[in-house]
Amino acid sequence: MEELKFIVETSARHIHVTQETLDYLMLSDEEIAAGKHAELEVRNPLSQPGQFASNTRLDIVGPVNPKTGKESMLKNVSILGPVRKENQVEVSGTDARTLKVSAPVRESGDIAGSAPIKLVNPLNGKSVELKEGLIVAKRHIHMTPADAEKFGVKNGEIVRVLISGTGRETIFGDTVIRVSEKYALAMHIDTDEANAAWASGTIYGTIVK
Repeated sequence: MEELKFIVETSARHIHVTQETLDYLMLSDEEIAAGKHAELEVRNPLSQPGQFASNTRLDIVGPVNPKTGKESMLKNVSILGPVRKENQVEVSGTDARTLKVSAPVRESGDIAGSAPIKLVNPLNGKSVELKEGLIVAKRHIHMTPADAEKFGVKNGEIVRVLISGTGRETIFGDTVIRVSEKYALAMHIDTDEANAAWASGTIYGTIVK
């Protein structure tokens, strides 16, 4: 029987923004008043259809550290395109600790009541305070309906995934299946998870029952 595998990709910290937020951070007040819109320039396409890493980068800024009197910060974080309906910032647990922010583990898009964070354009100093939107992304597998049928799973199902052949064989539980015609088959983990499994280069995972 054929072993069903899928590629496992490491998703580093990144930002999703609305058109309104992008315009405010990238354009002058005069340009905004004139109805101009900022655009994200494609740096490289991502595995999910239509998704891309852009050349636009922002600083993610946390609260002031009372010990140092300085804001905690992660610099030069890529915005992924295209623009979305809501602002969302995805970081690892280590990143959240660096920012001195308690970020919940959530599925992408589930940002209600998540952590506040500030986005800063280092080129012009403009900033946006987000009341919510910072999360640690729940690990997940993107599948088409045909993929889900092949693997015998359904949207929203929680599975366990084995990653082997790295020298640090690891089983990740609490992995959510996400099904859409718009997806391409791939599992996404963050940098903390990739380091734990020593996952780099081309790595594949299998669902274990």
